Amino acid sequence: MKTYYYNGAQILAPFTITSNEPMFDMTTISLKTQRASQGAQRWELSFDIIAENSNQADLFVSSFKDIEGANTMIMPQLTSSTKPRYNSSGEDTLYKTGEVGANLNEITMPISVAASTGVTQVYIGAGTAVLTGLMPKGTFIKFTNSDKLYVTTSDANFANSGSAIDIYPRLKKTLSTSDNIVLKDLVQFSYYRDISNQQGITFTDGILSNIGQINLIEAV
Repeated sequence: MKTYYYNGAQILAPFTITSNEPMFDMTTISLKTQRASQGAQRWELSFDIIAENSNQADLFVSSFKDIEGANTMIMPQLTSSTKPRYNSSGEDTLYKTGEVGANLNEITMPISVAASTGVTQVYIGAGTAVLTGLMPKGTFIKFTNSDKLYVTTSDANFANSGSAIDIYPRLKKTLSTSDNIVLKDLVQFSYYRDISNQQGITFTDGILSNIGQINLIEAV
């Protein structure tokens, strides 16, 4: 698993990613179930961290400072969406950019076709950074016009001509061709710290010993 951090502290695996999308069931007199959603959805993360003395000040301050506002962190990706995919020639086929001097962990690509609110598929073009390879189902992405986070629901095989990407949840904000898709380590999770179990940090003889489980909810 790739290493991710929360306020300078390493996030431990396993961690929990939950899609909170309230749904309502209704049973008819013929015992058929009808299910409906109002379209509201947010991501929720729960995890433990490695608490070290070197980051105890950052962790302690983050437990109370600016907790009423939203913060950001790099969104942890599923192991299946970041592990190398080797072909018979021993080449890693996981998606990457061919742009000279580009950071392979930070990619943005232009939207090639405008997309309306409510769609579940978007199209990206090759642009100046040629994107090739497989982006596996379950990869978290976002767009430059919004803080909303999406996940891919099918594999996408990129080529120089661009590609279609299936997403969940439904698109919350219209995309134009001046917008970009954001990939890899540029995908920032905008969150609020859940205060329903708000607690401080435990010290034993001055040594940070416990911060408790971190629960984050997406800022939507």
